[in-house]
Amino acid sequence: MASGLTIDSRFRPEYHFTAARNWLNDPNGLLYSNGVYHLFYQHNPHSADWGNMSWGHATSADLVHWDEQPVAIGCDGEEAIFSGSAVVDVHNTSGFGAPGTSPLVAIYTSAYSAGSPLAGRQAQSLAYSTDDGATWLKYAGNPVLDRASADFRDPKVFWYDGGTESYWVMVAVEAVDREVLLYKSRDLVTWEYLSTFGPANATGGVWECPDLFELPVEGEPGTSKWVLVVNLNPGGIAGGSGGQYFLGEFDGVRFRSDSTVTEGMQENGARMGEYGWLDWGRDYYAAVSFSNAPDGRRLMIGWMNNWQYGALTPTGGWRGAMTLVREVTLVRRAGQAGLAGRVVLKQQPVDPFAGTCDVVCAAPQQLSGSYPLTVEGPADVLRIDAEFVPGTANEVGLVLREGTGERTVLAYNVAQGVLRLDRTASGETRFHEDFASVERVPVALEDGRLRLQVFLDRCSVEVFAQDGLATITDQIFPSDTSTSLTVFAEGEGAALVSLGVVR
Repeated sequence: MASGLTIDSRFRPEYHFTAARNWLNDPNGLLYSNGVYHLFYQHNPHSADWGNMSWGHATSADLVHWDEQPVAIGCDGEEAIFSGSAVVDVHNTSGFGAPGTSPLVAIYTSAYSAGSPLAGRQAQSLAYSTDDGATWLKYAGNPVLDRASADFRDPKVFWYDGGTESYWVMVAVEAVDREVLLYKSRDLVTWEYLSTFGPANATGGVWECPDLFELPVEGEPGTSKWVLVVNLNPGGIAGGSGGQYFLGEFDGVRFRSDSTVTEGMQENGARMGEYGWLDWGRDYYAAVSFSNAPDGRRLMIGWMNNWQYGALTPTGGWRGAMTLVREVTLVRRAGQAGLAGRVVLKQQPVDPFAGTCDVVCAAPQQLSGSYPLTVEGPADVLRIDAEFVPGTANEVGLVLREGTGERTVLAYNVAQGVLRLDRTASGETRFHEDFASVERVPVALEDGRLRLQVFLDRCSVEVFAQDGLATITDQIFPSDTSTSLTVFAEGEGAALVSLGVVR
């Protein structure tokens, strides 16, 4: 750890995980074991800049309150520890545990440095823990999967139960080739090639941090789809980093997409909006899911940053935060032209404000103009629940973190059917030319209504529209005094159905 490091906590979030010091990026090795959620992550133990990549470690009992642990898997003179995953080896298929025990096994990318005989390569390696994640030992036979490639990385491993045959499946990427590669193993050590998927849909940058899992379609017993997540940098829907997903079938060997857009595909053009996007903001990247989550829940978390400006955000002594954990499900969408009948991901946050009471509660009323809301006490860390009937108004929405010359605007344009988050005047923006931005996502009204749930933290806004059918995640860096909150309608004919503010 760097000595004499000055920590500036002006923008440190209250309920999003950050390392106490130094650099943080991709979530890694997400798993649940014996009542504890484990979050590993890309971490520089020595600096607030990227480098010395190792696996940091944090634990939680509730996915909201996290305790930072010692570095789990550290870099050395031969390898940096890049992204990957971890599993509970329930049947001790690896043999790393004592008889009758279930070791934890991490599968990570070894990025070999100049001091290694494999210098310049990226290959997949193992580490294991026999004390439920407290300490980790690198496997002596590393790497376990080497393609002699410079860009083969980010393994996500899961147990596939095919009925007649069951085994571990690894989903990794050849990043520059925009390909997802699948392998299988019975012991996590010896791997056999299965198939390749891609390139497809968004290919404007390298593919990274894949994930593959099956989900039922809500309300349709017996119907399920496999979800293939592929993070992308650059080339995201909002610019820079982003995450896309494909829906389809996986038969234990090959993933076949039924959501690939091919005809007339245009990068950075109109067809981009037809792809599946995890989030339409600029700051949701490297999102992957937890292994072994209880009750079959599919829980995801992402790095709340963007490689366009991630190294320059105005924090001191620490840099990088995680998003809220989100539970993802599949639903069949209705009502919006071109999307009716389409199965899509729905995302709902694990709520850090659960069980707390409203500090502001507005009665139903007609809206025309701006209505400031009075929030007693600190107003930089809030959850806002709002429901509108936009009616014949031009726009409805919220002005967040407003102060002298600063404001973040969340507005729904009725004619366009588009929700936008405008952070161009949100506070400190000049640290990078791409930061001052406006994010947009198509949102269909449901019975004429728009529902918004907004999570404000000291450096971020996470928006869940229509109960999580559309999301926008953006960082903001406002002044401490910019805490005003306003609800507004532009034009006549809108109504506020309900509004609650929770602190």
